[in-house]
Amino acid sequence: MPLQLTAPETQALFIALNDVLPQTQCTRCGFPDCASYARAMAEGQAAINQCPPGGQAGIERLAALTGQPMVLLNPEHGTEGPRHVAIIDEAWCIGCTLCIKACPTDAILGANKLMHTVIEPWCTGCELCIPVCPVDCIALENVTGADAGWAAWSADQAHTARERYTSRQQRLVREEAAHQQQQVAKAEHKLADLATHTQGTDNAPEVDRKRAIIEAALAKARAKQNQG
Repeated sequence: MPLQLTAPETQALFIALNDVLPQTQCTRCGFPDCASYARAMAEGQAAINQCPPGGQAGIERLAALTGQPMVLLNPEHGTEGPRHVAIIDEAWCIGCTLCIKACPTDAILGANKLMHTVIEPWCTGCELCIPVCPVDCIALENVTGADAGWAAWSADQAHTARERYTSRQQRLVREEAAHQQQQVAKAEHKLADLATHTQGTDNAPEVDRKRAIIEAALAKARAKQNQG
């Protein structure tokens, strides 16, 4: 039977649970990040045995915090194993940037049409870059031998991974806000000088149609701005 907790108790439990997760942000638990999984556990919506990177040692920590009995890692979410680091074969990299977009800790350095490389201390071994690579030039290298779970990962590494993930999320929000601001400015400029953008068009209905399209784009961009 799930714990019946008050809102402050649920928040405190969420923080405690998130603090003992490995912060690899691998999504193998079935949630978009470690914090989401911690929140679901605190609210009684997820089991404590869904984190392969934490392994059995991680389940012990979660069991102690939740008061739940120890269970084995759910194989549906993967298996416990050594920590891996992504390695990019730079000779085959085409610079598509898809792995950069997939990396939750900004551990991949590169630019469009330029080869990419992995900054090893920031790589959590999440494997999210593997399926998006169109030329299959990313491999995983075992860097901890037989050590697995928390024996292969430290609290300092988890802290660094969480900070980098948080920093990346904040950057993405800033970039999206800047993009929406550009879209608004672009639409406003076109609307203010519609005559220039409809040169050669004497057909009033066509001008009205273009005005309506620009106004709709402007309204959409402003709505996204307000959501942010």
